[in-house]
Amino acid sequence: MNESADTGGVTVDELQWFVVLAETEHMTEAAGRLNVTQPTLSRALARLERRLGTPLFDRVNRRLRLNRYGEVLLEHARRCLAELDLASARIASLLDPDRGTVRLAFLHSVATWLVPELLRSYREDMPGVRFELLQAPGHELIAAMRAGHVDLAVTSPRPDGLDIGWRQLHREQLCLTVPEQDPLAGRRRCALIDAADQPFVALLPGFGMREITDELCAAAGFTPVIAFESSEIPAVEALVAAGLGVAVVPMPRAHRATPGVAYLPLTDAGAHREIGLVWLRDRAVSPVAERFAEFVRSRGWS
Repeated sequence: MNESADTGGVTVDELQWFVVLAETEHMTEAAGRLNVTQPTLSRALARLERRLGTPLFDRVNRRLRLNRYGEVLLEHARRCLAELDLASARIASLLDPDRGTVRLAFLHSVATWLVPELLRSYREDMPGVRFELLQAPGHELIAAMRAGHVDLAVTSPRPDGLDIGWRQLHREQLCLTVPEQDPLAGRRRCALIDAADQPFVALLPGFGMREITDELCAAAGFTPVIAFESSEIPAVEALVAAGLGVAVVPMPRAHRATPGVAYLPLTDAGAHREIGLVWLRDRAVSPVAERFAEFVRSRGWS
């Protein structure tokens, strides 16, 4: 920051507007999202840059590109706004501890059974508590939690990081899915190596089940040939049913098996998926979110 920086305080509105502008890198689009005029937003950015003593964006071909100074401010602005939201939620919870909002993120693959059961059980005793729900891949859930967008997450596998708390909720058997006409389909179970010469259908890189699949194949001594990739387990199973490959997936819940697919429990060591509740150890959450976390941690869901 240069010596001409204005030491006047930055307002919450300016931080909120800056975050939206940094995410869009487009003045007109950001103004539309914020429901302000473009000149108003432009003047606010100019005031902010004047206070900090440096441009926050590079202007390239009439577009904005966040520069290294802007990246620093964006990191701290998101953290500041998240802390303000948390403070508001905690105050609201203290004023009425049986109400408030829990921001919960979870994997798509637990959206139809585990999460609804958690919420149903909790709402029986705490009907006034609201939930904001976010579905995303595991790595995006952790990023959202670290950015302050969610309080808690249900994910798999167990994330790395000393800052992450973990409570296992469920352990799923993994199986090899094959088309019903596949020679392996008549078996009651199998080892992953039995499918080493077949094309695989898998989730995209970065997804938890893809990580587990790659690790299981490596332990079995082969690298799978990935024929198709998807972002949803049901889509993976549908591609298997179409005869386009085999896949490693969790054993389906009752009445949720995909027609045309045989599910063979894997005999490989480690052929399971652990699903758990995660939180940040070094960040306090609102009392209503902490109460929900304690409820989940105190019960056996496996």
